[in-house]
Amino acid sequence: MNRYETVFILTPVLSDEQMKEAVEKFKGVLAENGATVVNEEEWGLRKLAYPIQKKSTGFYCLLEFEGEPTIVKKLDVAFRRDERVIRFLTFRLDKYAAEYAEKRRRLRANKANENPAEAQAEATETKEA
Repeated sequence: MNRYETVFILTPVLSDEQMKEAVEKFKGVLAENGATVVNEEEWGLRKLAYPIQKKSTGFYCLLEFEGEPTIVKKLDVAFRRDERVIRFLTFRLDKYAAEYAEKRRRLRANKANENPAEAQAEATETKEA
């Protein structure tokens, strides 16, 4: 099994419920095809570097998962069929990228456990930026 990471941008006109529903849909596609989700991060509403489909912002989401190589094509098809997705990118993590992702998750979890108020404030700032 390979480890993959996918980042996708959802249209900014969605409500929070619709955004979470879209993320759950893609997690369901992964689960149906035998993949296990290792990490899920919602980066929130962010400004795009350039307009895409006349939109200047979008909801960024990251999913890290383990699965067979055939699942990537199935996930790509699901992204292309969903009109809520503006852009997506999926790539395979090599051993160094997987180690870095694990280290980043641990640091984020430790920071949240040590200072919950600061972590919440930082998350709010990140969403607003």
